[in-house]
Amino acid sequence: MKFALSINMERFSPEASMPDAMSQMLALARVADEGGFETLWTAEHHTIECTISPNPFQTLTWLAQHTDRIRLGTATLVAPYWSPIRLAGEAALCDHLTGGRLEFGIARGAYQYEFDRMAGGMPQQEGVAYMKELVPAVQKLWAGDYAHDGQYWQFPLATSVPKPLQNPHPRIWVAARDPGTFDWAVGIGASILSTPLSAPVAEIGVLAEKFRKACADHPERPRPKFRMQRRSCVYERSQDWEQIVRYSVDYGRYFENLMQNIGTVTNGFPEAVPFETVANRGNYDPRAIRDNLVFGTPDEVIPKLEVYEAAGVDQFCLGLSYNLPFELQMKTLRLFIDEVMPHFAARGRDAAKPRFAAAGA
Repeated sequence: MKFALSINMERFSPEASMPDAMSQMLALARVADEGGFETLWTAEHHTIECTISPNPFQTLTWLAQHTDRIRLGTATLVAPYWSPIRLAGEAALCDHLTGGRLEFGIARGAYQYEFDRMAGGMPQQEGVAYMKELVPAVQKLWAGDYAHDGQYWQFPLATSVPKPLQNPHPRIWVAARDPGTFDWAVGIGASILSTPLSAPVAEIGVLAEKFRKACADHPERPRPKFRMQRRSCVYERSQDWEQIVRYSVDYGRYFENLMQNIGTVTNGFPEAVPFETVANRGNYDPRAIRDNLVFGTPDEVIPKLEVYEAAGVDQFCLGLSYNLPFELQMKTLRLFIDEVMPHFAARGRDAAKPRFAAAGA
């Protein structure tokens, strides 16, 4: 199992500066690159300061200038906010500007608050239909001349300019949780981005079974990659868990504001809504969060990650953008690189060793 990092530029109060948000993201990206992380992912969001990324292609191009090996992914683009021609061209140019390191991740979108401002108020659940029309059109534009007459977009013969650097194009990743999206994504040859959110550990197996079924139902396709993400924090002392969990709980109240559209947002800063208005309040139990998410000392985190590996996850992604202080984000990365990743690297080397029928054979 390989490892990835999900980070964004974030501000939770006007006192936090934009230069600091940029420099902190860049510092984390450099450490992840030097430490052997496979991919860095960043999201697309609009009008909210807690995720500053109106065009993740710009952010990834910037990070490519300061990193050497780490792959750079969009997790995720929001399908209804794009047109096929624009998305194909911008993604392909980003692939060139990053030296062929682009990973193309896309989703239906999440925050109803954003949809009210970016998509005419359509229910965010309807974004999946846009995604299912958009992605095949982008693939065809990357391949050459293509005319489109769909439900949401129509255009005469056109092509992507430029074409992607990677041949035939960057790996496509689709964010999925429901079986239908798993099936559609695997059917078009896409890899899967998924997250158990704050659900119990058993949800890992539920999502893995959806992935296995989609692969079994599409034997005509090579097995794609399977990535899962959880909020993560690694610390030195077990007793430090309560403070870390508090950051996750507090961030959840901002998240609920935007998802349910139940709070106010002032000058780009969402308020943390009261717990009384939060759906699924059971997911906010502190001990459940500690146990379900990838929080713990290195010795506590390793067996948690082995559950993902056993479920067939190819890439586990550390989610670090939840108002976790920068020093704790950096501490997490360094402990993960020094004390967690070597365990899985050793397991990979052991698995790759040849097996002999007898000693000395």
